[in-house]
Amino acid sequence: MAHQSYVLKVSCPDRIGIVSRVSTFLASKQCMIKEANHHADAILGKFFMRNEISDMQMSPEEFETEFKTIADEFEMQWSLSPRIQKKRVIIMVSKQDHCLYDLLYRWKSGEMDYEIPCVISNHLDLKSLVEWHGIPYVHIPVTPDNKPQAFAEVVKWVEHYEADTIVLARYMQIIPPELCEKYPGQIINIHHSFLPSFIGAKPYHQAFERGVKLIGATCHYVTQDLDAGPIIEQEVRRVTHSESAEEMVVLGKDVEKNALARGLKFHLEDRVLLSGNKTIVFA
Repeated sequence: MAHQSYVLKVSCPDRIGIVSRVSTFLASKQCMIKEANHHADAILGKFFMRNEISDMQMSPEEFETEFKTIADEFEMQWSLSPRIQKKRVIIMVSKQDHCLYDLLYRWKSGEMDYEIPCVISNHLDLKSLVEWHGIPYVHIPVTPDNKPQAFAEVVKWVEHYEADTIVLARYMQIIPPELCEKYPGQIINIHHSFLPSFIGAKPYHQAFERGVKLIGATCHYVTQDLDAGPIIEQEVRRVTHSESAEEMVVLGKDVEKNALARGLKFHLEDRVLLSGNKTIVFA
C-alpha cells in the first residue's frame, strides 16, 4: 500500500476549516499530498476539493471508517479512488472513424492508460479496424423498431465487462433516458459546438454558408436532455473565408478528437466533480 496513489474528491457546503481539517487528517495518517486543488463557489455556497495522496498507511476501508467523522461534520459527498487501477472504457461508434482512431492510438501507444474491453457499433464499417487492434467488436444494429431491445443489449455488454465509462465517439444514436439514469456521470459524448445552431445534417456546411469565424467541439456527460449535459472540455479554432466547407469538416474533426481525448483523460484521472449541470475540472 505504501506506493499506491489515491484520489480523494470532496464536495460540501462551503465553510471555514475544510482544507485544514482534511490536511491535518491526512498528515496524521502519514499520507503524502502529491497534488492539491480546491475551489469555492460563492454563488452556490459550495466547496470542491481534489487531493492526490500516496503512502497511505491503511486500507481504503480503514480510511473510509476514520474519515467518516470529518465527512459527516462537513456534510461531504466524497470518494476515494486508486490511481493505479485502469478504468474500463467501452467505446460506441457509428461510421465516422476519426475519434475512434484517435482513442485507439492513445490506448495502443500508452499515452492514455485505460482498458478497452470492446467497441460497440450499430454498423459493421469499422469492424476490421477494431479487430486488428485485438479488441472485440460488438455489432448491435439499431432501427426505429428495435431500440429498446438494442439498448438492452448494450447494457448487457456494459455489465458483462463491468465497464466504468462509456464513450460515444461519434455514435449517431440518441441514448434512451433509462440508460442516462442508469449511468450518471459515466457516459461521455462529443459533438460540434455549433449547437443549438446548425442542427441536423452537415453542420459544417451550414456554418460555411453563414460565414462563421469559429468552429469548435464540446465534450460532455450525457443526460436525458439531448446534448445539454455537464460540459467537461471544449476546443475552438478560428477559420476564415478562405476555408472551404470540406476543409472546415477536416478542421472540425481535429478539434472534436482533441476535445474528446482531453475530456476523457480528465474523467479517467478523477479530475471532474459534478455540481448540478456544471462541472469543476481540476485540469
